[in-house]
Amino acid sequence: MQAGNGIKVIVSMIGLDGHTTGGEVVSMLLRDAGFEVVYLGVNQTPRMIIDAAIQEDVDVIGISSHASNYSQIEELVDLAKANGLDDMLIVVGGNIPREPAAQLLAKGVHKIFLPGTSGASIVEYLATESR
Repeated sequence: MQAGNGIKVIVSMIGLDGHTTGGEVVSMLLRDAGFEVVYLGVNQTPRMIIDAAIQEDVDVIGISSHASNYSQIEELVDLAKANGLDDMLIVVGGNIPREPAAQLLAKGVHKIFLPGTSGASIVEYLATESR
C-alpha cells in the first residue's frame, strides 16, 4: 500500500506568488507516493482555495510560498476555521523566515517545510498526520 492511499491534497500558490517549481515538484512527489492531488496553481485567493477544498473534500491544503504573502496564509487559516474545516491539515512550504514562520504556526498552520526538506519527510508527515 502506498503512503498516501486515500489522502487528498490541494497544492496551490496564494496571491501573486508566481513561484511554481516547489508546488509542482511536491505535487508530483505526492502523486508518486499515492496521494490524490488537486493542483490549483498560481493566483489563488484564500477564498478560492477554501472553496476548492470544500468542493473537492480534501484532507490537506498545501501552500507553496516564496513571497511575503503571510497575511493571506493567515486569512486562509481563518477561513478554514470559519467554514468548519478544523480537522483539515494546512501545511506551507517555501523559503519562510523564522519570525513569520512562528507567527503562521501560532495562527494554526500545522507544519512548515523549509528548503532542503526531503520528499520522504513530507510524505511521511502527511501520511501520518492526515489520517
